[in-house]
Amino acid sequence: MKPLVQIQNVGMSFETKKGRFVALRDINLQINEGEVVSLIGHSGCGKSTLLNLIAGLTLPTDGALICNGREIAGPGPERAVVFQNHSLLPWLTCFDNVYLGVERVFGQKEGKDKLRARTQAAIEMVHMGHAATKYPGEISGGMKQRIGIARAFAMEPKILLMDEPFGALDALTRAALQDELIGVMQKTGATVVMVTHDVDEAVLLSDRVVMLTNGPAATIGEILDVRLDKPRDRLTLATDAEYTRCRAAIIEFLYQKQVRKAA
Repeated sequence: MKPLVQIQNVGMSFETKKGRFVALRDINLQINEGEVVSLIGHSGCGKSTLLNLIAGLTLPTDGALICNGREIAGPGPERAVVFQNHSLLPWLTCFDNVYLGVERVFGQKEGKDKLRARTQAAIEMVHMGHAATKYPGEISGGMKQRIGIARAFAMEPKILLMDEPFGALDALTRAALQDELIGVMQKTGATVVMVTHDVDEAVLLSDRVVMLTNGPAATIGEILDVRLDKPRDRLTLATDAEYTRCRAAIIEFLYQKQVRKAA
């Protein structure tokens, strides 16, 4: 597979009142086209910091990040971000929230009819066509997150970055959106990097799970290959031996190796 993102000897430090705080050190990772990678670890291990570095929202103190052959020097339309908070503009309809992103990326290349068609297709892809004219305040949290995902996919990014996109949702809504995301990723062949605290979510969605050590000065502790056929069905996986193995490996890392070190 062709590498889309290369993270080379990356470190991230912050200056604080108490001195220099090292959040990440010696991060080396390659993310291939069409791959789904989850970042998992205890709170404060730098998962979101690493995602922000890939997004270009912050720049590394050490090392370099390369996307599609170019060094990441700031945000770009080839890297779309879905945050835990849907980040929809409350004064715009669901359609207009998605259209805003589409227009910024494709506005100088395509006419309004094509922009609107692209927007509508993205909304339909997440099964939200019935709510296109509604405002964010008129729909549920799960629906808002669907629109946020539609907006990201409508921009046709090279890579989709997701920071605990389902973390604020109840269990049933989260499961429904995970299944929705599996369908969308299957259709688009998207490359995805996702921050999660949920072991089951990481195994269900990922090709690889990157496990970070405890912070400060966190780094990659282990990388788990998830050898499960796609598309995946959560009911079938519940009794699958490979699913159980992957889940146990992550739990062992998080709750035995890392907890023991912290103690």
